[in-house]
Amino acid sequence: MIRLKEVSKIYTIGEECVYALNHASMQIKEGEFVSIIGPSGSGKSTMMNIIGCLDTADEGEYILDGISIEQYSETELARIRNRKIGFIFQNFNLLPKLTAEENVELPLIYQGVKTSERKKRVREAMEKVELSHRMQHCPTELSGGQQQRVAIARALVTQPSLFLADEPTGNLDSKTGVEIMKLFHELHEMGNTIVLITHDNGVADEAERKIQILDGKVKEVTV
Repeated sequence: MIRLKEVSKIYTIGEECVYALNHASMQIKEGEFVSIIGPSGSGKSTMMNIIGCLDTADEGEYILDGISIEQYSETELARIRNRKIGFIFQNFNLLPKLTAEENVELPLIYQGVKTSERKKRVREAMEKVELSHRMQHCPTELSGGQQQRVAIARALVTQPSLFLADEPTGNLDSKTGVEIMKLFHELHEMGNTIVLITHDNGVADEAERKIQILDGKVKEVTV
């Protein structure tokens, strides 16, 4: 599903060129649960942005589902982000003035899904994260763990083929973090591909495979 071939991302700071990614290569198959682990500044966020089609590489090639990303237009890339990839962020990224139901429904509105289908899929997604009883609550009325569950439901509702999670337990206490990881395992058992980016070894060890990134270089780690 995902193949990075000698991918580099280079930033110019003053007269110095800094490699956020340095000829990184890796493969992730459909249905895998993979963690990408590294300390702050290692290149994890850059890797996520490239995998999620939020940014492009300066060198090398990114192949998604057998097609090089370079062949897609900006409009096609936006469609991939909205339909193929479910993003889950550390800070939840929920809109504070919308209810949980409205936050989850939003990507379906962008997709032009009709109202009756939207309502059905939102309820199903909220039931999967066990929050159907809090659909009319705004984010400020929910705990951190509940907000992350809403964010997962929002990713789930578009029925993506890939879940891309960036430090999904980073703002949660350890007990809530365990509950969120259990939810990721359930998503994986349903056949979803999951790429989880973290600095936490304990979280990374939950995945089937662990890929380490350090100073922009990538290597496989035995779990």
